[in-house]
Amino acid sequence: MADTPAENPKSPVGAGSDPRADQAANPTGAGVPADWAAAAPARREVKPVLGVSQRPLQEEPFEQPAPTGVGFAKGFGLTFSTMFKKVYTQQYPFEVFPTAPRYHGRHVLNRHPDGLEKCIGCELCAWACPADAIYVEGGDNTETERYSPGERYGRVYQINYLRCIFCGLCIEACPTRSLTMSNEYELALDNRQDLIYTKEQLMAPLLPGMEAPPHPMRLGEDESAYYTPRKDEGAPQSAANVAGRPITGRAIEVGGHHP
Repeated sequence: MADTPAENPKSPVGAGSDPRADQAANPTGAGVPADWAAAAPARREVKPVLGVSQRPLQEEPFEQPAPTGVGFAKGFGLTFSTMFKKVYTQQYPFEVFPTAPRYHGRHVLNRHPDGLEKCIGCELCAWACPADAIYVEGGDNTETERYSPGERYGRVYQINYLRCIFCGLCIEACPTRSLTMSNEYELALDNRQDLIYTKEQLMAPLLPGMEAPPHPMRLGEDESAYYTPRKDEGAPQSAANVAGRPITGRAIEVGGHHP
């Protein structure tokens, strides 16, 4: 009976074996048939990673540096430099100082010069809010009941100041500059429900010459008249809020110490 490759002790590999396993057992490839050597993948040379030591990790004892007077002086230098400075205490809430002009405070829903609302109920501010603090429901304007130029207006508008992080992304997303941020910062209350501001609390007050909606468009026959820059428009609606002073009824009640 003829010897088979599996029974032949001189054969380097057995019949039907895996070429990859055979190459691992015989890395030099001596005595391996040409077709098996071609089928086996070439060995890759492992290269060391730059900046990484190839030595095995060894635990080295940690030596605590001995304390010195120089290190002590450096560590407490800032403390010693402020210990003898005069301390100023702001007498809040009896003394109220103005905030920075671009301070991110309570939101304001602005109006057009004739009193119509700038909010069109697009909900872009709610989508841009990372804290999910804004809730908007849009409504349709009619010829007999119009709250804003165009087709839609913000029928429901709420901001949850328990969630708001005052990042300002909502005002960046507003396409009509309806939503802006005032300088009001007195939002601390003892009732969680009162910190969910509604549309009535967020709407800017009516300035002289404005008419409370609903009413027809006064500035032109269509909404394009409201979005065309005008030289006689004056200061923006958000300027009605003086820095650091409340402008809503609820805020005036809470911050009653203001003159």
